[in-house]
Amino acid sequence: MKLLGFSLAILLAVVTCKAEEFTCEENEPFTCNQTKLFNSGSFEKDFIFGVASSAYQVEGGRGRGLNVWDAFTHRFPEKGGPDLGNGDTTCDSYTNWHKDIDVIDELNATGYRFSFAWSRILPKGKRSRGVNEGGVKYYNRLIDNMIERNITPFVTLFHWDLPQTLQDEYNGFLNRSIIDDFKDYADLCFELFGDRVKNWITINQLYTVPTRGYALGTDAPGRCSPKIDERCPGGNSSTEPYLVAHNQLLAHAAAVDVYRTKHKHQGGKIGPVMITRWFLPYDDTPESKNATERAKEFFLGWFMEPLTKGKYPDIMRELVGKRLPEFNETEAAYVKGSYDFLGLNYYVTQYAHTQDPSPPERLTAMTDSLVNLTSFDVNGQPPGPPFSKGSYYHPRGMLNVMEHFKTKYGDPLIYVTENGISTPGGDIPFTEAFHDYERIDYLCSHLCFLRKAIKEKRVNVKGYFAWALGDNYEFCNGFTVRFGLSYVDFNNVTADRDLKASGLWYQSFLRDTTKNQDLLRSSLSFKNRDRKSLA
Repeated sequence: MKLLGFSLAILLAVVTCKAEEFTCEENEPFTCNQTKLFNSGSFEKDFIFGVASSAYQVEGGRGRGLNVWDAFTHRFPEKGGPDLGNGDTTCDSYTNWHKDIDVIDELNATGYRFSFAWSRILPKGKRSRGVNEGGVKYYNRLIDNMIERNITPFVTLFHWDLPQTLQDEYNGFLNRSIIDDFKDYADLCFELFGDRVKNWITINQLYTVPTRGYALGTDAPGRCSPKIDERCPGGNSSTEPYLVAHNQLLAHAAAVDVYRTKHKHQGGKIGPVMITRWFLPYDDTPESKNATERAKEFFLGWFMEPLTKGKYPDIMRELVGKRLPEFNETEAAYVKGSYDFLGLNYYVTQYAHTQDPSPPERLTAMTDSLVNLTSFDVNGQPPGPPFSKGSYYHPRGMLNVMEHFKTKYGDPLIYVTENGISTPGGDIPFTEAFHDYERIDYLCSHLCFLRKAIKEKRVNVKGYFAWALGDNYEFCNGFTVRFGLSYVDFNNVTADRDLKASGLWYQSFLRDTTKNQDLLRSSLSFKNRDRKSLA
């Protein structure tokens, strides 16, 4: 690919190694300075290194039915982002899908996590109302081309873009009708694509739609209690998030059940994706330490306890009371163990300290834990370098999360399905977007602690997917931020998707270093560069 005058040489800082071993540095900011010693060869040979995207964020609206994010951003343009952005066009990957695959191939990545748009396959939401052959053809071409290039597909069935017709008919995930409709949709996908797709993700970030879509109202369909936020068109932040989460778990289990009973001969694996964070005590008081444990239960245990034990955490049952649904005996058995692997998305760490209960008229799922989450500890210190406005990242949190899932939830098979950092977006040229050195530090530092989790803690992690393949529409932020390892010109989406500095670093990290010594000796320097290192 053309690089607008920049050399295609590999980014490699020339530094002195203290020892012939790469170590995860504790001092911030983290610096990546040992590429020859730390690369994909530091992991098992069958470890999958990939990139990720989602349908609504990259495909555009051409050729599919409407989904809840279409309705949400069209009705409330300001909810789409500060720039009033939406996914109507975004990268137009529906037409330019081959450019995405070219970038993945150029990166030397061995996996691609992407999602199917439910309304592209079933525009009217239900299988009984007809299948869109154009959508099927699109995904077939995408999958076939990946396999031709030895790129393993990881397909997400639901990445928040519910067909709007199901939201209109019965309020989507608020209604148990969603369970059978999701099962039928999943069953169809297994039939159509399961001969080639061997890694299935049911639902992305089980925590997100219930909280942001039904408690805060920031995400589609934008429901929350008007008493808490007068801008909400309707909803109940104290009950609806728990109903939505409950129905998500049952819909997920239904999809897993139909795969295991009807399609397991295809030889694949299936599981959900959890959004994870790590939580640290705000101070050394018992109150903050207890709040930290409650935060873990309300954020992680809310879904993992049903998936491993068939019930919600005791602390949730105590604090939420009758507002929290219960699984009957049949449902508990249905949900328990309904995964072959877990996808874990990890971005940031927060501090936790205790919070007083909300008054009865202002109860919400966001405060039921009696925890206040902050970006700074009692001394005003963040956990690490800036991540985005008001939040900070903590590379060691990757290790903590992996170890937590191993010890608390039975040593599951894990894939890190998202991990990345945003840089400024907007209508900036490639020459400016290229210099995303903070993304290099972010990716390298988290990969280092991931390796530590695997090597020292024996966590069963088999893959890592950087977020994101390229710049795209970012939910609620529009196009004001960029997460991509490659650059997308939203004024000309047919242009080449050139690699940024982070993309070149990831490319170098993934190379077979035994075959590319000459390339690894080369370096690329920039004027006025003040970063301590590039790996």
